Amino acid sequence: MIPTTTKAGCGPFKEQTIISSNLIPLDPDKVVETVSVVLGDDKAEDVVVIDLRGRTSIADHMVIATGNSTRQVGAMADHLSEKLKQLGLPVSTEGAAQGDWVLIDAGDIIVHLFRPEVRSFYNLERMWAITPPERAADVLMA
Repeated sequence: MIPTTTKAGCGPFKEQTIISSNLIPLDPDKVVETVSVVLGDDKAEDVVVIDLRGRTSIADHMVIATGNSTRQVGAMADHLSEKLKQLGLPVSTEGAAQGDWVLIDAGDIIVHLFRPEVRSFYNLERMWAITPPERAADVLMA
């Protein structure tokens, strides 16, 4: 549920947080779909979605994508953060100032946006035992 702030009484310290009980929790699969669409609209490359359910408690999904420049990575991070906030998700961002690797933490969804060289260096897909798409195709054809 998403907290909403309302003013009660007078003075600057008379605000209280009320949890709205009529909100429906967001389906993580729908959020991942939204993330993929926003990244696609921003021309992200090599978007990979990793289902983490049952593998770790840090998140349900991890999304990894590449932007061709620091400017593109920063713009993708801004657009995606704004969209996730509009959905009512708590969003925190790290690395946006540098633009080489931006981490967006939206609770059950974690998004990593990289420049190509940085993504290749850290190789998060390998860490999570995910075969890159181009290698997966090679394995199927062999």
